[in-house]
Amino acid sequence: MPAPPTLKIAEIFAGVQGEGLRLGRPAIFVRLAGCNLRCSFCDTKYARRSGRPMTIDGVAAAVGRLRKSWPAGWICLTGGEPFTQPIGPLIDRFHGDGLQVQVETNGTIFQDGGFDWTTVSPKPPRYDVAPEFPGLAREVKLVVSKEMNATAVRRVRALFPAGIPVFLQPESNEAESRAKAVRLLRRSLKEGLGDIRLGIQLHRVFGLR
Repeated sequence: MPAPPTLKIAEIFAGVQGEGLRLGRPAIFVRLAGCNLRCSFCDTKYARRSGRPMTIDGVAAAVGRLRKSWPAGWICLTGGEPFTQPIGPLIDRFHGDGLQVQVETNGTIFQDGGFDWTTVSPKPPRYDVAPEFPGLAREVKLVVSKEMNATAVRRVRALFPAGIPVFLQPESNEAESRAKAVRLLRRSLKEGLGDIRLGIQLHRVFGLR
């Protein structure tokens, strides 16, 4: 009998969604290993290299154990970049267990996985996304890094429908990045770019994962 397929998992933990529209909501986070990008400001570089193979049953069992003390109804698949691995069967398993699934992606790779919430975070230098994502994203996050500028905000805003908010997310909540986010917001307002908002990393404020 062939061995069951596995995914490379960096970590699984309980926490709260600290960013975007779902700010403050409890979730179980499944961080998949591997990423197709190498962003200088990445705060989870360990996920690019680390990780161990786990079966779908193994991941579901680990989530089940965490939910005994943190009974969140949402799973957040994050990375790294989740779409560098075939996550469709994992999403199906979570749905079968009565859970909802959020996927956080840089938007460069697409899989049709039937996810319940898609957060797209385009990355420099081009801030490109696969053509499927503008119609799927529920929100967009832009890390206010050294590379971020008004041209990038303008470009990303134009990629997504007007009703989808674009969050300016300060890099690691650093003061310099927060100030830059405010400047970019002010310029976006003056240019009439639409739904541009300030973001924050709430989990860092509370000292949570």
